[in-house]
Amino acid sequence: MQFVAGCAFAQVLQAHAADAEITPWPQRLPAPALDADDLSGHRWQLDALRGRAVVVNFWASWCEPCRAEMPALQQAAEFYGAERLAVLAVNFKESAATATRFARQTGLALPVLLDREGEAAKRWGVRVFPTTVLVHADGKPRWRVRGPLDWTSLEAGRLVEGLFLARS
Repeated sequence: MQFVAGCAFAQVLQAHAADAEITPWPQRLPAPALDADDLSGHRWQLDALRGRAVVVNFWASWCEPCRAEMPALQQAAEFYGAERLAVLAVNFKESAATATRFARQTGLALPVLLDREGEAAKRWGVRVFPTTVLVHADGKPRWRVRGPLDWTSLEAGRLVEGLFLARS
């Protein structure tokens, strides 16, 4: 796996996956609320993750592109480590049993949050699956990725690296 280090600001990037559209998050639009339980009942809130970069991925098990990108999301989470990067897989309107079965079958170790009614997806403006929002360690969203992306690619590495707080 190869990642690029040290890119503080990236331009709108052309992804390896032709279906991915990477756009800046609107500057004046704050991060929507994210408050959801994971499969083990742990409550996740975006505000509690301040100081860490966060990747919020909206997916469903019926979505083949979502399924295909999950291993690369898992690899990115492992590469950067949970203390620097939180990767949250927000399952769209499926039962806990369905999401659990998918996680077990694929060996997914990311926190799988349940968006049972689709309210989180609605707040975050999700209309395409997968959709991923990259949130800077300061708590402000920076990028929206619509469609699948190879999260082990150089382009993805540039996006993720730009989410970390500058070290003094």
